[in-house]
Amino acid sequence: MSPWMILALCGLAGYLVGMASMGRLVVRLFARGRYKEGPTELKLEGTDRTMDLETVSASSVSVQLGSRLGFTTYVLDVLKILIPMLVLKHVFAGTYAYIAFGSGGMLGHVFPAAHGFKGGRGISAAYAGLLSISWVGFLVCSLGGMLTGLVVLRDVWAAYCAGVWAMIPWLWFTTRDPVLVGYALLVNAIFMLGMIPETRQWFRIRRENKWNDTTEVMQLSGMGRGLLKMARKLGVIKNPERDP
Repeated sequence: MSPWMILALCGLAGYLVGMASMGRLVVRLFARGRYKEGPTELKLEGTDRTMDLETVSASSVSVQLGSRLGFTTYVLDVLKILIPMLVLKHVFAGTYAYIAFGSGGMLGHVFPAAHGFKGGRGISAAYAGLLSISWVGFLVCSLGGMLTGLVVLRDVWAAYCAGVWAMIPWLWFTTRDPVLVGYALLVNAIFMLGMIPETRQWFRIRRENKWNDTTEVMQLSGMGRGLLKMARKLGVIKNPERDP
């Protein structure tokens, strides 16, 4: 079999695996009848404003069913891409078969034909691919992106996206491999296309509301609320229910 055929088959396999909705699986196994499929309304604490999450994903599962099932969904979404990529990296050592799988997996996760092209936003698939290349890169990009977004830019949307954006310079400076950099560019293109609905809502909310308080901004995503809870437990941010 030619190398190009192997790459094509790996890309197709990645797309088929990426289509597997771990959010739907978790709901069927642990919360049948308790999850409402469709836009998930995210209420912003202390206001009458809402934001719709138009996905069936770890974020929507977390909002509707709690952080435990949301985290379970996220881990399963990562593993469905990561494990095959690591296997392919070993079996077809010295080739980009695993990168082809990761590219297809990202596309299938965000735009699954089996679910009307409505999937997750792809951050789990993106980080799974980065993990298969470099676990150090995963830590630097994911944590660095969140900290940059929350502390420097004071913006949860930027914090959510920045880790994926950081894949491009990280892979360029650490590998100088044009194929891996191209993979990072492709992942970012798919990710940002998938994020269009939430991006539009976010910038509309930001135009209407000039927030200066980081805690208010952090409420706008499940990830932000989780970080806010952790920061309050650690005493980094005051808890209004306990602190004067």
